[in-house]
Amino acid sequence: MNWYEKLNQYFPIEEMKAKEQIDVLLAERGDVYHKDEGPNHVLIYVEFDGFVFVDYLFVSKQARGQGLGKKLIDGLKSKNKPVILEVEPVQYEDTDTEKRLRFYAREGFEHASKIGYRRRSLATGRETVMEILYWSPSGADEEDIYEAMVRTYRDIHKYKDKEIYGAPFAPVSETLSFIDKEERENILEPFESSQKV
Repeated sequence: MNWYEKLNQYFPIEEMKAKEQIDVLLAERGDVYHKDEGPNHVLIYVEFDGFVFVDYLFVSKQARGQGLGKKLIDGLKSKNKPVILEVEPVQYEDTDTEKRLRFYAREGFEHASKIGYRRRSLATGRETVMEILYWSPSGADEEDIYEAMVRTYRDIHKYKDKEIYGAPFAPVSETLSFIDKEERENILEPFESSQKV
């Protein structure tokens, strides 16, 4: 099974970029868009000057619990800049979502609860609510993370979207929002308390 099939089997269709878009990003934006793969993992990430964005992280079922995910995340953390990623909120019918959140809480990630993120899939037309998690070595705040997400959405997610999908993704202003006053529930809180026991 090739790297794209692995991602496609693991991630919901709403979260998947077309293989054509990933290939174009790797070819044309290879200065910032990177793929690291091995027999048991696929890691696709963006590295800009000020932050790293994890586009996809897949660890095969047979390799889980062996420290591979931690090793990959530690490699990104060693770049000494904020590491940002998108996750689905906990879906209790899908135990993988809870395991993912538990893993990121254990790795010291924080929930950017002031950032709203709703993305409409061009493949299904469905809108998906995503949450933003981040780890920062330098105390980046949620406003910094929001600006990084705006850049990622604009420069990576929307890259050649009209050419590849036949229609553009929604503009940044309809997809990302920053709620300065009212913070939403911290989705990592249940897992953070379990780490302290």
